[in-house]
Amino acid sequence: MTLEKVTAILAEYKEMDASEITAESTFEELGLDSLDVVEIVMKIEDEFNITLEMNSEINTVGKLADFIDTLL
Repeated sequence: MTLEKVTAILAEYKEMDASEITAESTFEELGLDSLDVVEIVMKIEDEFNITLEMNSEINTVGKLADFIDTLL
């Protein structure tokens, strides 16, 4: 469920089809720079009602979804 929500947020932000985003997709592969990541983190925080601290180990969509699950 979390992965699907994160994928939907990323797809909307990048104006791309969600089917193009997998758990293994890196933010770099999706063409996201640091400003994009900040904006996406804010959207995710609002969607899940959490505070998210990103770090360099969270570098794929799947890792981000897993990390969000630990906060819920």
